[in-house]
Amino acid sequence: MANPAPVVPLLGQPSFITLQSHVLVEERRHPGATGTLSWIISALSIASKTIAAKLKTAGIEDVLGEFGTDNVQGERQQKLDVIANHLLIQLLRSREGVAVIGSEENDELLLVDAAAAGGRRYAVLFDPLDGSSNLDVGGGVGTIFSIFALGDGESGTLQPGRQQIAAGYVLYGSSTIFVLTTGNGVHMFVLDPAVGAFIRVAEHLRIPARGKTYSVNEANLDSFPAGYQRFLGQCRERGYSSRYAGAMVVDVHRVLIKGGVFLYPPTAKAPQGKLRLMYEANPMAMLIEQAGGAASIGGQPILDVAPEELHQRVPVILGSRDEVAELEAMLKD
Repeated sequence: MANPAPVVPLLGQPSFITLQSHVLVEERRHPGATGTLSWIISALSIASKTIAAKLKTAGIEDVLGEFGTDNVQGERQQKLDVIANHLLIQLLRSREGVAVIGSEENDELLLVDAAAAGGRRYAVLFDPLDGSSNLDVGGGVGTIFSIFALGDGESGTLQPGRQQIAAGYVLYGSSTIFVLTTGNGVHMFVLDPAVGAFIRVAEHLRIPARGKTYSVNEANLDSFPAGYQRFLGQCRERGYSSRYAGAMVVDVHRVLIKGGVFLYPPTAKAPQGKLRLMYEANPMAMLIEQAGGAASIGGQPILDVAPEELHQRVPVILGSRDEVAELEAMLKD
């Protein structure tokens, strides 16, 4: 009898670990886990796959362009902003344990009458479609999310970002990429459309201590505080490249993988900064810190900021630890 043919592993896929499998393994690290958080991440995964599919056919289905209303930020809503927001809310409301939902597109928190086994209750905050002004020109966009645990009878979510139990983003571009942390490093998954699942492609990502790019809207340079202007001048002298996509997810993803720094300073038009603390700055700061980087508002870590209201804005500095430290030193001067 002939010997059986040897088993040859698939090139590029030494391990076929899905997002769901990864989350279940993480859950087993915590003996008291009830599985509720896993179901919430599952809802975010399903929503992101649905949003990704909508984006691919947006031009055909005539869902590009403005919806015709402003959100609570005073920004013109895109049709896909509204669609993505609705999908996320509906899926999260169906999950046990989701007690509070907060969105960039909604004025107030949505209180959901839900409790999971063991009384575990969570708040989920998100920006449903970051960078949606890029949609009409086929640019990259994303979803950003933040998850907090709530105590007994607690309905508010105004907790410092340091208390997040999970955070992540989804980048919709040439591929659909899901980046997640639950406090045990940063892990990256790519959607395989052939099987309809997110497949893990990188574990425990580490941001380089120094990079060669900076991401900032230099159109506002003249109104940046002097420390930012000196820092950017130094970057140009060192031969740094400027990369700015107009979507936080796109720019932060590049910084996470290749190093460098992402900035959104205070400006004359936005003296408190433009990005929102609770569902943009906090989740990105948790990811960057978990990957060995740093995230600051300029003199204080983003994750230590005590929030005062849901849509609070803050300046944002995040990325490679060395660059963030250099900029903070210039801001002190």
